Amino acid sequence: MKILLSKKEMQSFLKVLRERASGRGQEVENRVRAILDDVRKTGDRAVLRYTKAFDSLTKEDLRITPEEISINAKRARKNVVEALKTSAKRIKAFHEMQKEESWSFSDGNDLLGQVIRPLERVGVYVPGGKASYPSTVLMNVIPAQVAGVKEIALCVPTPRGEINPYVMAAIKLLGLKEVYGIGGAQAVGAMAYGTETIKKVDKIVGPGNIFVATAKKIVFGEVDIDMIAGPSEILIIADDSANPAFIAADLLGQAEHDELASPVLITNSKKLADTVRGELEKQLSRLRRKEIATKSLESYGAIIITKNIKDAVELSNSIAPEHLEIMTEKPTDLLPMIKNAGAIFLGEWTPETLGDYSAGPNHTLPTGGTARFSSPLGVYDFIKRSSLLNFTKDGFKKLAKTVRTIAAVEGLEAHEKTIRVREGFKTGKKVKRLLSGE
Repeated sequence: MKILLSKKEMQSFLKVLRERASGRGQEVENRVRAILDDVRKTGDRAVLRYTKAFDSLTKEDLRITPEEISINAKRARKNVVEALKTSAKRIKAFHEMQKEESWSFSDGNDLLGQVIRPLERVGVYVPGGKASYPSTVLMNVIPAQVAGVKEIALCVPTPRGEINPYVMAAIKLLGLKEVYGIGGAQAVGAMAYGTETIKKVDKIVGPGNIFVATAKKIVFGEVDIDMIAGPSEILIIADDSANPAFIAADLLGQAEHDELASPVLITNSKKLADTVRGELEKQLSRLRRKEIATKSLESYGAIIITKNIKDAVELSNSIAPEHLEIMTEKPTDLLPMIKNAGAIFLGEWTPETLGDYSAGPNHTLPTGGTARFSSPLGVYDFIKRSSLLNFTKDGFKKLAKTVRTIAAVEGLEAHEKTIRVREGFKTGKKVKRLLSGE
C-alpha cells in the first residue's frame, strides 16, 4: 500500500478514485437494454429465458413460495437467526426515529401543509447464490415497513436452484410473502415494467452487480430507485493516538469486498503510517480473500500524510467517502468540520463493520463522492410528500392581485384568467366574457 506525501501524488490518486468505476462501457449498457426491452415486451417468458441462461435454472414458477421460505429458513443455524433478530430490532428502532408526520398551518383565511403518504409498492433486490446477504434484506425492507409500504416484492437469484437459508431466515423474520427466485437485469425489468406474474412496483432498492446497477439506471423514470451504488470505500482519519492494528483491520474489512474497493488512511503521523503499513502486511497474509484485498490495496488504497488533522478533514470532505472512521484522541471535536460522508464512525471502538450489520443505521450509503449531495437509505426514501392548499374567499382575495401580476409578467394569459374568472364571479361580471377575452 503506497504512502503519499506530495500534493501531486494526492491529486493523481484522487483522479484514480473518481475514475475507478467509470469503465462500465457501452457494451454492458447495450446488453442490459436488450434484456429490459425483451422483458417489457414478453414478460414472464423473457424472465424465464434469461434465468435459464444465466442461472442454469429451468423451473417455470418465478415465485419462492411461503412454504419454501419456511423450509429453507429452518436450515439456518440458530445463533445466526438470533443475531438477525438482534440486528433487526436495532435497525427498526433507529429507522422509527426517521418517520415523518403530515403537518399544516393556517392564518384563518387559508390552510397550507404537507401530506405524507407511503409508497404503495416497492421492489427489493438482494444478491444471491453462493453469497449470503441477509443483512441486505434487513437494511432494505425494514425502512420500507416502518414507512408503511403496503406491498413489498423481493427478488433474489437462486443459481442452480440454490436457496440461501440465511436470506430466507431474514425474509421470514420480517414476514415477507412475495419473493421471487430471479436476479440480474431481468429481475429489475420485471419489477419496473411488470409481468404476468410480477406486478409493477413504484421504486426499486437494493445492491447488485454491474448489470443490476445499469438496469436500475436505465429504468429510473419508469420507477424510482435508491441510488447507483459504486464500489465500496472506507476513509480513516487518524492521529498518533490510534491503534495501528485496528486501522489495518478496518482497511482490510473494505478491501476484501472486491478489487475496486478503496481503503484510505489519512494521518498527520509518519510513524503511524509506517506502522499501519507493516500491520497490513501481517494481517493480509492471514486473510482468506487475500488476493482480492491485495488488488484493492494496490490499485485503490493509499496512506496519505498531511501536515495536520485539519488538512486531513479537508481532504476527506473533498473525497466524500461512503464510510468515514475518525480515530483521533478527541474524535467528537472533528465532527463539526465533517461536511461530506455517508456514515461517520467516531472512535476506535466503532468499526465500520458494526454499521454493516447490527448498529442500527442503514448500510446502504452513497459512494463515489455522491455523499456530497445524497444520503443513506432511510424511511424518507419510501414516502412521498404532497403539498396541501385550501383557501377561503377572503384568502383568495388577499392573494389574487399578487398572482395576477406575476402571471401577466410571465405572459401566461390562461393562468391570469383563472384568477380573473373568480374575481368576475365574485363581482357579478359575466364569466363568459372574461374567458372569451372581452
